[in-house]
Amino acid sequence: MSETTEPVSTSVPPKQFKRNEFGLIFGATNYVYNEDGTINWRKMIKPEFLTPNKQYFQRFNKKIPESIEGLEDKELLILLGGIKDLAQTRGFTSVTYTVTSPSKDYVVATCEIRWIPNYETNHDAVTFSAIGDATPTNTTSFGKNFLGPIAENRAFVRCVRNFLKINIVGQEELSPSNGDAESEDASTSLLREVMQQHGVTFELIKAKLVEEGVAEADKFASIEDIPRFKQFELVERIKRKAAEKLKPSQ
Repeated sequence: MSETTEPVSTSVPPKQFKRNEFGLIFGATNYVYNEDGTINWRKMIKPEFLTPNKQYFQRFNKKIPESIEGLEDKELLILLGGIKDLAQTRGFTSVTYTVTSPSKDYVVATCEIRWIPNYETNHDAVTFSAIGDATPTNTTSFGKNFLGPIAENRAFVRCVRNFLKINIVGQEELSPSNGDAESEDASTSLLREVMQQHGVTFELIKAKLVEEGVAEADKFASIEDIPRFKQFELVERIKRKAAEKLKPSQ
């Protein structure tokens, strides 16, 4: 007598993800917390999504490590898959992009993510945005044909990183080493323009970066010393702060 096997329904997922009253995935994710009770999203990055920052080690003529063990955040890169994983874990309802092309070879994308409420935001939905750009000088030879998608990816990475307070640079944000000088000029010029427009001094920015623990911020002597990805972040922060001041008081 042969045994019969009950068919397995493929329309039922093997695991269902639900969120609890705090906005966290119930029973499926091991969250890591800071001393103040907020989530340490940096420590939530899975090791398989981290890799040594080759450009960092090449810049200082150091041997590129074969593993990420013992490396500082400034010596690491986070892969796009890791950013997507973090965003999925945090939870969002929409991702929208605004893409413009100020010139033939320059594309700028703004990524706006509407994050779901959780206990960290006092159970309020929060919308956060960031920008990314792409030019032939800050992309690889292959990427020069896909400036729009690259700018979108960079904006998405920065939006997730900045919202979750992660200081590891995303692999998507890197420029080819031979294009660093030229691409830095665009971000530096933009930051300087926004600073002048809103009356923000370099001394104020430097003090803030030192306070936030940005690597080697105490040695910054000018805007040019600020990492490129941080320059774009500062542009968004200055604009957002200025917009908040214009809102009527409740």
